[in-house]
Amino acid sequence: MDLEGVLGSSSNPIKKQSWRTVLTLAYQSLGVVYGDLSTSPLYVYKSTFAEDIQHSETNEEIFGVLSFVFWTLTLIPLIKYVFIVLRADDNGEGGTFALYSLLCRHARVSSLPNCQVADEELAEYKKDGNRKGNVGSSLKSTLERCPFLQKVLLVLALLGTCMVIGDGVLTPAISVSGLELSMAKEQHKYVEVPVACVILVFLFALQHYGTHRVGFLFAPIVITWLFCISVIGAYNIFHWNPQVYQALSPYYMYKFLKKTQRGGWMSLGGILLCITGSEAMFADLGHFSQLSIKIAFTFVVYPSLVLAYMGQAAYLSMHHKMESDYHIGFYVSVPGKIRWPVLVIAILAAVVGSQAIITGTFSIIKQCSSLGCFPRVKIVHTSSKIHGQIYIPEINWTLMLLCLAVTVGFRDTKRMGNASGLAVITVMLVTTCLMSLVIVLCWHKSVLLAVCFIFFFGTIEALYFSASLIKFLEGAWVPVALSLIFMALMYVWHYGTLKKYEFDVHNKVPINWLLGLGSNLGIVRVRGIGLINTELVSGIPAIFSHFVTNLPAFHQVVVFLCIKSVPVPHVGPEERFLVGRVGPKEYRVYRCIARYGYRDVHKDDLEFERDLFCSIAEFVRSETSECILRVVDDPDDEKLTVVGTSSSNLEGVQLCEEDVISELSSKGDNSVELDEIKSTENNKPRKRVRFLVPESQEMDRDTKVELKELMEAREAGMAFIMGHSYVRAKRGSSLMKRLVINFGYDFLRRNSRGPSYALSIPHASTLEVGMVYQV
Repeated sequence: MDLEGVLGSSSNPIKKQSWRTVLTLAYQSLGVVYGDLSTSPLYVYKSTFAEDIQHSETNEEIFGVLSFVFWTLTLIPLIKYVFIVLRADDNGEGGTFALYSLLCRHARVSSLPNCQVADEELAEYKKDGNRKGNVGSSLKSTLERCPFLQKVLLVLALLGTCMVIGDGVLTPAISVSGLELSMAKEQHKYVEVPVACVILVFLFALQHYGTHRVGFLFAPIVITWLFCISVIGAYNIFHWNPQVYQALSPYYMYKFLKKTQRGGWMSLGGILLCITGSEAMFADLGHFSQLSIKIAFTFVVYPSLVLAYMGQAAYLSMHHKMESDYHIGFYVSVPGKIRWPVLVIAILAAVVGSQAIITGTFSIIKQCSSLGCFPRVKIVHTSSKIHGQIYIPEINWTLMLLCLAVTVGFRDTKRMGNASGLAVITVMLVTTCLMSLVIVLCWHKSVLLAVCFIFFFGTIEALYFSASLIKFLEGAWVPVALSLIFMALMYVWHYGTLKKYEFDVHNKVPINWLLGLGSNLGIVRVRGIGLINTELVSGIPAIFSHFVTNLPAFHQVVVFLCIKSVPVPHVGPEERFLVGRVGPKEYRVYRCIARYGYRDVHKDDLEFERDLFCSIAEFVRSETSECILRVVDDPDDEKLTVVGTSSSNLEGVQLCEEDVISELSSKGDNSVELDEIKSTENNKPRKRVRFLVPESQEMDRDTKVELKELMEAREAGMAFIMGHSYVRAKRGSSLMKRLVINFGYDFLRRNSRGPSYALSIPHASTLEVGMVYQV
């Protein structure tokens, strides 16, 4: 069946890459993507036979479980993810937020409050034209008209995200718990828990070094592990029971459920663990490519796992007399002579699997924060070369404490398996629901195809979900509790941020007020640049009028700076800034909007400041230049110009300092210079600053004067002005709203970080303007 032809092409076709590059990426993906999935044979059989079913001499239970494992691995990771879901990438990025981002662009359901029409002209904001008259168009209109459905869609995306975070707590705990299977039953309860806790502390303590420092070890470890389980599996098949291949028939699933009935249905929660980590194939897509992930899973991971499960089943089918379910597991099927070496490799593989889910959790938190659904946290980029490798201290230590609590509290893999299974299957259900919408709204396929997709895969996943949910009191409550806590935190922050933005919009100052002040704004204009941080993309923020009303002086150049996220993974440097004027030209008041995708890495602050200054200068030059930049319309009749960073626009205005003037002075006289300014500090001259303008571009006198004023303001220094808001629910609000705003959002706001750009500004150059927001 040609799934590619049925489901349509990907939103971002795979770029042509050499086979060497593809195979290299496939090799690297083994260490990052498949660590969790490859270690699942450690605990699947033990979790399945924990209590609900017993191993009998007829082998119907063992063969039935093997049949379920084989077909689950085939249908979910192979068919669903490799052949279908991987094609729903967002410009090469994957994960729950990638699907939500796609839907936000094809239907106006974005949760971001300061979206603009200009954002739809971004290169990565590409979408097919609307097809009127079909069911997809009707569904799109319904979603755009109904705020309730938009909230449901947001909650669904947050639910999947929170369950991934919950899995980030459970996966390290359950992975290191594989130690207990190699010890005597009376020993493991005294040894396993302390050893597991030591490994967890060591693992989380290494996070601040970044995965790139030990990443070269990951792929060899996973490859060695997969080789071991493949060889052991093949040995067990030929040595114990070569007829075990018969269990791959779906008929054995029917026989299994017929014999075990309710117990067999409840044991599906353990079988479900064979696909833990499958979501990582889609979530980590941005680090690799579709083809590399498909090759790695189809030709390496999938056959290795099938051999491993078949080998375990072959061994257990010939060893019926077990003392207890404790002996039904992975290590018991490993030949005694190599059991300890395999244990060492298994521990290393478990650490790799845990590392992958922890890193994935960091990425998800960053995406949520970028899209206004999580409080600002400190994000450390651990690699200057490899995109997406980040470290979040607060989240790291929170995950460690939660992992230790789960390990000490549960002390066995049974309850951890119940908890992990529910988290995994919930994420998959969310992906299935969002994919059905993507098929209709983004791929413009028939609703019937979407219904078939959600019915087929949704039925399988709902069966596993029900089996996991029935064990709510036996550990499955943990991911539910964690998800509710994280969802409450995310929704409170999103709700408060939205209400605060609505207050800013309703209380922004009309342009007529600014015009009434005159070119001096009714006050003394002092040298320097006043950089006003605001969330508004149009109009004059109330903080500015509040400042002007209470202070008698302001800077000669005023810049309203908005640093915002857009619902695309990346914004190209050539499209980074939107620059325009606020008021007449002689006011020297500018608006600058810096746009970032939800996976973009924010630049170094000094480089950002340089790009910001150059973008304003380039905007000034382009107004009278023959080389007009792309101009977009703003709802408030402001004309905004798309300006790239200085590095992406080498033909535009460049900022040069004294140490580079001498070698660039031969480029022509068409530049604007400042006279050397003496500093009072140590009588040392300041660095001379000038703009270099392309020799072919002529400028009129007014433009030169304005550029010179910009440089004078730059020489005098910059002041960063930001609001210190106190958000309170207005009188008459409901009790729930008062609790959410006055306590929940206020607590999160006071304990979250400020804008990343503001953190590096010296305190002497920062002004905070206090305002009370009655929302």
